[in-house]
Amino acid sequence: SVDSGGMNARELQACADRLEKFLMTMLASVGRAERRHHGSQYVQGLLLDGERKSIEPLAARVPGGNVQALQQFVGQSPWAWEPVRRVLAQHLEEKVLPTVAWIIDDTGFAKQGRESVGVARQYSGTLGKVGNCQVAVGVHLATEAESAPLDWALYLPQAWTEDAKRCRKAGIPDSTPFRTKSELALELIDHLLDWGLSRQVVLADAGYGNSADFRQGLVDRRLHYAVGVESSTAVWVKPTQRVQPRPRAGRGRPRRPYYRGQPTALRELASALSSQAWRQVTWRQGTQGPQRSRFAACRVQPAHGHVRDEPELAQLWLLIEWPREAEAPTKYWLSNLPEGISLRRLVRWAKLRWRVEQNYQQLKEELGMDHYEGRGWQGWHHHVTLVSLAYAFLLLERQRLKKNSAFDSDFA
Repeated sequence: SVDSGGMNARELQACADRLEKFLMTMLASVGRAERRHHGSQYVQGLLLDGERKSIEPLAARVPGGNVQALQQFVGQSPWAWEPVRRVLAQHLEEKVLPTVAWIIDDTGFAKQGRESVGVARQYSGTLGKVGNCQVAVGVHLATEAESAPLDWALYLPQAWTEDAKRCRKAGIPDSTPFRTKSELALELIDHLLDWGLSRQVVLADAGYGNSADFRQGLVDRRLHYAVGVESSTAVWVKPTQRVQPRPRAGRGRPRRPYYRGQPTALRELASALSSQAWRQVTWRQGTQGPQRSRFAACRVQPAHGHVRDEPELAQLWLLIEWPREAEAPTKYWLSNLPEGISLRRLVRWAKLRWRVEQNYQQLKEELGMDHYEGRGWQGWHHHVTLVSLAYAFLLLERQRLKKNSAFDSDFA
């Protein structure tokens, strides 16, 4: 059913007209009618119930499905994926309301062999360990109740970007540089801004939030954020500035400006807070009842990421979660949301990132995001683009069914 992800033929038939109209809009840029036809078949195959969503079983499920034609369309056909993603992002921003955030996150695709584009032995949060996999960085649009992927970047480890022959064989554009996941994430955000989407609060886990460059990149783009950080992150509890040393008498190198005192690690700051600083906050009603925990928030100044001749970093919110039953705090976030924001709203932003976990589950288990068996750069990008279309269509169908139920938001 629409709620579980896969559809049976009867359910797909019931919304066939809406699907056709949606895909005509989304696939307008891919060119010839024949290509649009294959794109439409592929999305239908992803939507239909079935264990595997690789091309052969997918073609078998769709009326008139042709394995070779679909393989060619996804793997070799030269259609550009960026215009498709742009139309999708603009469409979702208009239809899925109210948008409250962009979530940055990465996900792993377990793969055998070393031929598939970007595959390496690398850590994947999805696998929970180091394994042979591809890793993709995604940016997702989120409301309080839903989220959907808008754009993707495939992470290429240095073992790939330094091996021109291997890159050429996989069809990676010449001289594609090595980029960290944080750099890829900022590029994805630049796409959304170039496509004219309105700025949203950016949410990400500590894999991104730990990077002072990533946080600064968001500030440079005039974006608010609430991002996870590690407990070892160092901050100044009181705003502080470098001290200019007295000039030395005689020769020798001039002394550098320095700080008085030592910054504090977040875990030390948390354990020094008084019991009055902690408050129980409920951030949403979950299927298992209200989601609540204990939080504290205070203003801090990050102590890492200072550049020698640059001004000090601005003060930020530090949000800490310390469930009553836990021996130590479990999570930390830094945020540049306005100073007057309430603790509850700060918590709700920070906690919204979990939306994306459900996305991945549905994208993979039900829509076959990690079932693509092609090895090339172009095929991978085409496949994840078409999976994003299938996901968006399901979301719009779900929303259509819920239209009747009233829905209020106090994020705004």
